[in-house]
Amino acid sequence: MAGYMRLRQICLVAPQLEPVISDIAGIMGLNVCYRDGNVAKYGLENALLPVDTILLEVVAPFQPGTAAGRFIEKTGGRGGYMAIFCCDDPDERGKHANAMGVRTANVITHAPYHGVQLHPRDCRAAFIEFNHTAGSDDVLGPYPPAGPDWQRSIRKDVTQALTGVEMQSPDPQGLAEHWGKIIGVAASKNARGEPELNLPNCSFRFVKGASDLMSGLTFRVADIAKVRDAAKARGCAMSGDGFELCGVMFRLAA
Repeated sequence: MAGYMRLRQICLVAPQLEPVISDIAGIMGLNVCYRDGNVAKYGLENALLPVDTILLEVVAPFQPGTAAGRFIEKTGGRGGYMAIFCCDDPDERGKHANAMGVRTANVITHAPYHGVQLHPRDCRAAFIEFNHTAGSDDVLGPYPPAGPDWQRSIRKDVTQALTGVEMQSPDPQGLAEHWGKIIGVAASKNARGEPELNLPNCSFRFVKGASDLMSGLTFRVADIAKVRDAAKARGCAMSGDGFELCGVMFRLAA
């Protein structure tokens, strides 16, 4: 399938926005750029933080019966909620997924933004969304879900980039091939022999796990020890090269 494909956002879910947003901002040195009132119609509130040109979003339900609330109940709060990709033709991408048996869950149009969300049960592990903002193929251009001036909130003194997404599955090769077919990126192997999908601005690696879920995010940071100390001071569970926050592992790399 022709056209560009980049990771635009990772969306996590929490029972309440606080203290999660304060913890992410304080530990990772990120700024909140926007809180989108449009998600209220889904019974949600949110906050977005730019990590260079990729947005990290956290949503939280404020009423019963939401999809995000059901996700928390089903997973016990483990796992990322949504992977959001920008491309030139989200409708065409959606039709391609539909032909694979992956249903469309929601179509969002707030001109100049247009997005197609795919059913998480069919995607396995998490929602997938394809979106496009008319007149903005620039990674630093307008992006309405992140507010009118999201670019001004970018900080790089602590966290410089979101470079990787870790997906786990009892069948990591199968999940990698499934996601690869949906987003139009062929699965390959990384240096450790793990299935991987490489996009221009981020990679998805697939590891063995008990269930299908988005299990971790990898960030390039200026000072790993300093970020680890900040996470420990806020009471995060530490593990290996990272710490747990909002249901996923935040992995740190220099």
